[in-house]
Amino acid sequence: MSLDLDSVDVTAANALAAGTNKPQKRIVASGLGGKLMGTKDMINVTAEQLAKDSINSLLVKDQQERERYAKNMHISEQPWTAANWHEHVNWLNVYLVVMIPVMGMAAAFFWVPPQLKTLVLAFGLYVMSGISITAGYHRLWSHKAYKARDPLKIVFALFGAGAVEGSIKWWGHSHRVHHRYTDTPRDPYDARRGFWYSHLGWMLQKPNPKYKARADISDLADDWIVRVQHRHYLTIMFFMAFILPTIVAGYFWGDYWGGLVYAGILKAFTIQQATFCVNSLAHWIGVQPFDDRRTPRDHFLTAIVTFGEGYHNFHHEFPSDYRNALKWWQYDPTKYLIWVSSKLGLAYNLKTFSQNAIQQGLLQQQQKKLDRLRSNLNWGTPLSELPVWDKSEFFEKSKVQPGLCIISGIVHDVSGFMSQHPGGETLIKTSVGKDATVVFNGGVYAHSNAAHNLLATMRMAVIRDAGAVSETFSIQERMMAEKDAKKAN
Repeated sequence: MSLDLDSVDVTAANALAAGTNKPQKRIVASGLGGKLMGTKDMINVTAEQLAKDSINSLLVKDQQERERYAKNMHISEQPWTAANWHEHVNWLNVYLVVMIPVMGMAAAFFWVPPQLKTLVLAFGLYVMSGISITAGYHRLWSHKAYKARDPLKIVFALFGAGAVEGSIKWWGHSHRVHHRYTDTPRDPYDARRGFWYSHLGWMLQKPNPKYKARADISDLADDWIVRVQHRHYLTIMFFMAFILPTIVAGYFWGDYWGGLVYAGILKAFTIQQATFCVNSLAHWIGVQPFDDRRTPRDHFLTAIVTFGEGYHNFHHEFPSDYRNALKWWQYDPTKYLIWVSSKLGLAYNLKTFSQNAIQQGLLQQQQKKLDRLRSNLNWGTPLSELPVWDKSEFFEKSKVQPGLCIISGIVHDVSGFMSQHPGGETLIKTSVGKDATVVFNGGVYAHSNAAHNLLATMRMAVIRDAGAVSETFSIQERMMAEKDAKKAN
């Protein structure tokens, strides 16, 4: 009697991963913020509609767009021309990450001289906002690498908004899609399209709608802090990024413009560029100790720039680990902040992968590298590809072909090596036409591993029923052990 096992339904599994198998809470950014974040068609809805609506309706829209652009080529698939270049551009992001920073730089260069107190404020806000992105947006909300109490989450939500990188909901969804579709057309910042595309280009141009993808963010929608921040993101962002530093610098030491320019605009610009380095630099320079099938890499320089997010190869292999760096000397201040927060009772359930799983990944990648190196070397013809001779055939051939000898059941042609043999040509000639297994494997010399490797390149045939073994060095070790045992007895 046979039992038929059901296979997993791929469509159903993808629905689970995308969160489309259940009703979703719709979080709508209010007012102008909603319009700027591309949610204009989602603003005028009642609470009842929000509770009953499902993300499936959005998938239907995706399919409609795919069908639409199957006939009419989307702007992202059209070449850039003098007539249409402005249609390729995502103007909101151009203003937020290019134009406003350029104005800030111009003000700093021509108009607003820096004050030390303001620069200290700018650095402090830079650290607070940057760490809120790495410890909050990234490791807490996007990867659920640990849990945090509300006071810490509120700090992350406020100062994270001050980085001007979008709401937690938007950022977390985009990042989960990146991990789900790394190095594919559905990856929002696909590193295969080049350094500048993954760093900034993906934000400044309109994406192709046929590559839309979704990830389940129902856990984010269930978090009241995420909901409040998303609904009022624009207000929170402008206050934390620009108004707060202006007020602080102006009220306490009279440097209103410096607060806006240095602790506001240029601080946000610096954090943005640091975060973008995780999408670009961390996929471009460094080593791949865990997996080289995809682009993420580990590099100390990237870690310095990104508050410890530079060990990206490890992160993509073990994304829910609250650490990015494993060694004490590797730079990962975000890891230490989370650990200290756990000791203070602000964080808990810190997730780590087992050391066994980590060592397995390291070993497998090392083995893969060794296998690639091995494939480029001559290890001799595999025994399965050699002709099979009887002993009588060997004796006949050795009469007309000088230099043939048998070692470990394999016929070798040593004629080209006789004059190079370290033990002398005369010694090796004594083995020609004979079975030299014992002599080679310790009877006269206990040959080195290199000698066995060289011998393998001289294979000619296999003796029938002689128990030929390709790893001749193991035979030598066994024969030497038996010889030592006899002496001991």
